[in-house]
Amino acid sequence: MDAKSDLDYIPGTPAVVIDKVSMTYQTTSRPRETESEPKPEGHSGGSKMRSRNVEILALKPTSLVVEHGESIGIIGRNGSGKSTLLKLVGGQIPPTSGAVYATSTPVMLGVNAALIPGLSGDQNIVLGCLAMGMTHQEINKRYSEIVELSGLEDAVHMPMKSYSAGMGSRLRFAIAAAIDPEILIIDEALNTGDAQFKDRTRTKMLELLDQAGTVFLVSHSMPTIADLCNRVIWLDKGELIADGEPAIVIKSYRMFAKKLAAKDRAGAMAFRRRMVRNLKIADVTDRSQLRRSKQ
Repeated sequence: MDAKSDLDYIPGTPAVVIDKVSMTYQTTSRPRETESEPKPEGHSGGSKMRSRNVEILALKPTSLVVEHGESIGIIGRNGSGKSTLLKLVGGQIPPTSGAVYATSTPVMLGVNAALIPGLSGDQNIVLGCLAMGMTHQEINKRYSEIVELSGLEDAVHMPMKSYSAGMGSRLRFAIAAAIDPEILIIDEALNTGDAQFKDRTRTKMLELLDQAGTVFLVSHSMPTIADLCNRVIWLDKGELIADGEPAIVIKSYRMFAKKLAAKDRAGAMAFRRRMVRNLKIADVTDRSQLRRSKQ
């Protein structure tokens, strides 16, 4: 990997700019036929219903400026657009509208690296690291560290197809963690393996967070988000609901989730609308202050 200059890590300078980015997926939907629906004359049943194209708005137009040195936690219910946002930042999918700008290529740290079951663990280490752009010299330098983090010991020389699911996950994480990126993206990577391995992954994650200039972290674990992030973004149904101090945003999200759990949907939605309104007011205030500072 290329060595990073000190200029890449100047605090307070933008690392990632998300400019009015949105994402819409195209899919098909087949309406379900019910017994109460009238059948055309001569209809014998069993014919195919006509499918129709459906657009799913995974992420509404969103703008964010993320500075060097920030660790951004992204929280929200399932289907809120968290992983979609990470894929857009990482360049895995193009946005429907808007653009993402970054000072270097963001790197996704995941546990789903495409390895070959018929190869041994050590062969897959070389394969996985080469796929991430590492050189053979860099692989040799980090090989022992990868094996130690995986906890496989002598099993690293056995075919990966003989591994348990936990062993395979540990190896994938250890390979992925060998990178040294400037902009790091993590999607639930801390939830891998048993309790002992989670302790090791957390220690490794803290090292990666310290080395990386900017971090995006998606997790359903609020303690993890609070512990590792200095800024939190709350998404819901593809919309940015809150953006700010971890303790404040997490508390608001928990209040929202509590109302939903109590089946107080009306109260939850009213609270959600109030949060969005407050975010827009804060955004207008920030832009006004910026204009005054330039005058």
